[in-house]
Amino acid sequence: MTPIPATVPDKFGQPVGPGDQVRILGISPDPDMDEEDLELFLEMVGSICEVERVDEAGYAWVTLWWATSEGSITTTTALNTQEMQKVPRY
Repeated sequence: MTPIPATVPDKFGQPVGPGDQVRILGISPDPDMDEEDLELFLEMVGSICEVERVDEAGYAWVTLWWATSEGSITTTTALNTQEMQKVPRY
């Protein structure tokens, strides 16, 4: 079994782990994703999110909440090193 890393590097080599905030620099969506879902995921680019967890493959998982006319929805995605930049907490 592969050990789960405590942190992974961001695009600039800064360590990122659960609880850290990152700016989403890009997304690698599933090519089979429908157009409506794809639009939500692409809207995540530029957002600042808290890292929820790091998985065994070295991806940092983040979730964004959206307010829609039908209520709240979430989008959750895994970010690789090149898709995130650590940002300071204020």
